[in-house]
Amino acid sequence: MKRKSLLPFIVLLLPSCTELPTETREATPAFSVGQGLGGAIDGQYLVAFQGGLAPLNEEVNALGGAVVYAHARVGFAVVAGLTEEAAAQLKLKPTVRQIALDDETLLDEPGDLTVEAADPSVASAEAPQTSFFFARQWHLRAIGADQAWAAGRLGSPSVKVAILDTGLGYTHADLAGRVDLANSVSFVASDDALVQANFPGAHPVADLHYHGTHVGATVASNALAAAGVTSGVTLIGVKVCRVINLGTPQVNATCPTSSVLAGILHAADVGAHVANMSLGGTFNRRDASGGPNPSFIAIINTVFNYAKQKNLTMVVAAGNAAIDLDHNGNQYAAYCDAPHVICVSATGPTASGGVNGPWTDVDALAGYSNYGRAAVAVAAPGGTSPGLIWEACSTFSLVVAVCQTGTFIVGIGGTSMASPHTAGVAALIAEDVGRSPSKIRAKLLKTADDLGQPGTDPFYGAGRINALRAIQ
Repeated sequence: MKRKSLLPFIVLLLPSCTELPTETREATPAFSVGQGLGGAIDGQYLVAFQGGLAPLNEEVNALGGAVVYAHARVGFAVVAGLTEEAAAQLKLKPTVRQIALDDETLLDEPGDLTVEAADPSVASAEAPQTSFFFARQWHLRAIGADQAWAAGRLGSPSVKVAILDTGLGYTHADLAGRVDLANSVSFVASDDALVQANFPGAHPVADLHYHGTHVGATVASNALAAAGVTSGVTLIGVKVCRVINLGTPQVNATCPTSSVLAGILHAADVGAHVANMSLGGTFNRRDASGGPNPSFIAIINTVFNYAKQKNLTMVVAAGNAAIDLDHNGNQYAAYCDAPHVICVSATGPTASGGVNGPWTDVDALAGYSNYGRAAVAVAAPGGTSPGLIWEACSTFSLVVAVCQTGTFIVGIGGTSMASPHTAGVAALIAEDVGRSPSKIRAKLLKTADDLGQPGTDPFYGAGRINALRAIQ
C-alpha cells in the first residue's frame, strides 16, 4: 500500500520492539524490520487472531515465520519472516481473522529548526510563568494555560499521559522527574541499539531525535527553560519511531504501524489517562479493502476500540497537508479516521513584532493544517513562522547534537504541536472526571472557544481549546 506523509514538520523513525509488558509477554523477541523509507515492510504482517496464541505460533513457525509480538486479549500479533505465498496460506487458517502487510510512514525533517539555550536557574515549577522563555510562549497564553495556573491548576502527578513518539529526553531540566520510567518502553529495537552505543546505561526511551521531547514537554514541563500546559502531570514515554539516515543533510525517520499499535496497547494496559499521537499518514482505502491486504483498517479499529474499552483517551494530530479530511476521496487518514480519537487542527499567528511578540491573530488556522467538519474535534496552537512553538530539546539528541551540551529549547510548528496542547488540557479534565474518554471529550469540546462558523466548524471543530474554561 502506498503512504504519503501527513506531517512534513516532523521526523519519525523505524521499528522493532522490546520486552513485552507482563500481561502480553507470551510474545517473542524484538521486531525485525527492513530498512525501507516508508511503505510496506517486506515479510512483516499485522494479524488479528482467535483461539489462543499457541496455535498461531505453530502455524506461523510451520510457514517459516515467527510471531514477534502478540497481545492475547486483543488477539493482535505481528508476524515476521513470511513470504507472500506463506502469508496467503496463513490467511486461510481458522485461527486468523485478518492479516495485512505492516507499513511504515516516512516523515520529513523540518526545514528550519530554531535552537536556543536557556538559563533555568531562576524559574519555578510552581510558577510556570517564570520559566526562562515564557515571554515567547504565546501558545500557552492563547489557550488560557496561565490563567489555569493562577487558579491553582498545575496538573496532578496521578494523571498519566503516554507520549507515542520518538522517545523522551527525560534528563532535560524541564522533564527531570516528570517521566514514569518504570512504565516507559521502546518498541524500536534499532533505536535501542543506538541509545546504548551512544549513551550506555540510558533508558531505551531516550529520545535520539527531539520531536518526542518537544511534544512531551508541551503536555507537562517543570517550567524551568520553557513552560508546558501543566507542570505536575506524569508522562509515560512510548517510543514507536526511530531515527534513520543520521549524518545526512536531511534526516528521515519512519514509524511502523506495528510499533504504533503495540504502543497504544501498552499505554492502555499501564493505565494511562491520555495518549498523544503526533504522527500519522494516509493510504488508499481500496488498498485496504481488496487485494492482498484487506484488513488493515479493521486491525487498526480493533486496537483503538480496545483503547476505548480500557478508558484511554486518544489525542491525534490532524496532519500538515492542508487537505479536507471530509472530502479526501480514496484516502484514509491514520489516525484521524480511527475510532474514538480527538483529532486536532493547528492555529498560529499571522504576524509578529518580534520573537517575544506582539503577535497578530494567534487563532488563525495554520496554512498547513488539515481540516474537516466531521474529522476535526478541536483546534489548538500549532505554530507558524511568525510564532513557533517553543519547548524542550532532548539531551540525547543525535539530530540536534548541541542539545546534549546544556539546557536547550527548540522552536518548531505543525499539528504535531497542536495535539499535545490538547492532551495537556485533557489531562487537567481527567483530574476532575477520571479515566473516561467520553467525559473528557465532552468537556474538552464544550469548553472550547467557538471560532469560525458558529457551532462545529471545518477548521476549528468545536473551537480552539481553553484550559481555564476546561477546569471550571
